[in-house]
Amino acid sequence: MSAADTSRLPVPKTHKLYVGGEFPRSESGRSYALVKPGAKRAYAQLCLASRKDLRAAVDAARTAQPGWAARSAYNRGQILYRMAEMVEGRAGSWQALLREGLGFSAAQAARSLAATIDALVYFAGATDKYPQIIGAVNPVAGPHHNFTAPEPVGVVGLLFPDTPDPGATAARIAAAIAAGNSVIALLPGAAGGLVAEFGEAFATADLPGGVINLLSGDAAELTPQFASHMEIQGLAFLRDEPAQRTALERAAAENMKRCVASHGPLLALERVLDFVEYKTVWHPIGT
Repeated sequence: MSAADTSRLPVPKTHKLYVGGEFPRSESGRSYALVKPGAKRAYAQLCLASRKDLRAAVDAARTAQPGWAARSAYNRGQILYRMAEMVEGRAGSWQALLREGLGFSAAQAARSLAATIDALVYFAGATDKYPQIIGAVNPVAGPHHNFTAPEPVGVVGLLFPDTPDPGATAARIAAAIAAGNSVIALLPGAAGGLVAEFGEAFATADLPGGVINLLSGDAAELTPQFASHMEIQGLAFLRDEPAQRTALERAAAENMKRCVASHGPLLALERVLDFVEYKTVWHPIGT
């Protein structure tokens, strides 16, 4: 076959998971096809994550979270900003994925890419500001200082819809890690096509391995596992499935997981506050 022969079939890509700063395949060996609406051939094969893959992601997130929370807010903001730079630097491959793999128009792809970058930059600027806004010095009787400050809940699971939305995905992930949490994000169905590009950006942005973990797979299979896992402290259920949400909340009550299903504005302080706790300290004043 000559170099000029165009009759050969293209080789579909295989997109892996992003766990612990690495790109493993699913331990199950399962995959599913990402096919653009109206296309006859698959754009890529996506890993179908299993329960064991979720457990590996939880282990990575749990290990990384204390060190991430201990970093200065300024440094977390620097890394989030670097993530935005990496996404913008890979604009060409992002455009190819959105248009050829996910069926976005040129205008939709441009808007989605801009929204993704804007979300990362927005929350990069929030890391050292939200504690000043929501923290407080409380008036109390007696010889004490009393003040309240936010702290991260720990390991957070984000359950996204099947429909890919890069801007919303970036906003939810960035808001959670801005507060010092680590994240396990499930991007099911066609949304799983975003795992590879986000993973490439995160892996080259000075982000410690395990702070963000991305799984593609089946929401019906993994949602109960997210809800029942005792090492996940918070869940955002972002799917429009009331029955599945009710079952998730019941299972999550076993270890008092915080569950949110907010569909409010993405670029807002409230998204950071979804996964923070409030610590109040009493400090005696000497006479």
